[in-house]
Amino acid sequence: MGVKSFLHEIKTKVSPSRLFKAMITESHEVGPKFMSQHVKSIETVEGHGVTPGCVIKTNFQEGSPFKYMKHRMDVVDTENYVCKYTLIEGDALGDKLEKVCYDIKFEGTNDGGCTIKVKVDYHTKGDLELNDDEIKKGQDETIGIYKACEDYLTANPSVCA
Repeated sequence: MGVKSFLHEIKTKVSPSRLFKAMITESHEVGPKFMSQHVKSIETVEGHGVTPGCVIKTNFQEGSPFKYMKHRMDVVDTENYVCKYTLIEGDALGDKLEKVCYDIKFEGTNDGGCTIKVKVDYHTKGDLELNDDEIKKGQDETIGIYKACEDYLTANPSVCA
């Protein structure tokens, strides 16, 4: 199995506590709202709530390129706004990926917003390799999700307040 990684920082105008709630602990409620054109529902299918060891299933709208994906929550640190989770199942893995591991930290900035530090490790099946275009596409999708959440929270200041 090969591993290809990328690191990225995303700057937002939203506080780390609001963004962490919207993207992690309350994603089942908030995610389908800011990603409504793609996401039908988000639900915990193993375990309880959003806690280490639980499995979260994202169901996509009809016509989306994917039907569903399952993530296992590995670390959920609500005090330090850190989350680690692993994409373990779903058609987003395709025929090249064994799993995708995410390590995310939301850090406050002096202007009341936050910087999201994202590390993604793509674990390929066997000795398959991902090309840079495939990595760039995944990176752009990840950034797009955070920006959509930022826009939604900015437009709805009472959500996750």
